[in-house]
Amino acid sequence: MADWPYNTANWQKLRKAHLSIEPFCKGCAAMGKPYVIANTVDHVVPISDGGLAFPGHDGLTSYCPACHSAKTARGSEAGAIRSIKPRKGCDADGNPLDASHPWSGKSLRADPVGPPRNHKTQLVSKGKRNG
Repeated sequence: MADWPYNTANWQKLRKAHLSIEPFCKGCAAMGKPYVIANTVDHVVPISDGGLAFPGHDGLTSYCPACHSAKTARGSEAGAIRSIKPRKGCDADGNPLDASHPWSGKSLRADPVGPPRNHKTQLVSKGKRNG
């Protein structure tokens, strides 16, 4: 069981009362399976989004474990995805998403052509030829 408010006697009492009022899973009912028993009570407005910890029954919904997991995974309470792995792929312009990729920040334009500024243009000495 998660932390507050779910570990309190008040929540357990509210959960039990709500499941007696709404015993079937709302998610399954929406998919045409109206008689799947619910055992999870979920906040309509998550506490993390400013919802009340102990709302009235109109602020709660009953779900089976599968529907509750799916709803939570796609909802705002899922949070941002955190990973230390480099992002793979490229954006719409074809640039790598990973800033450490060797091609990141490169252009398809040709590199400047010609000798470097401090390059000596005389390659052959003007002395005598051997031979």
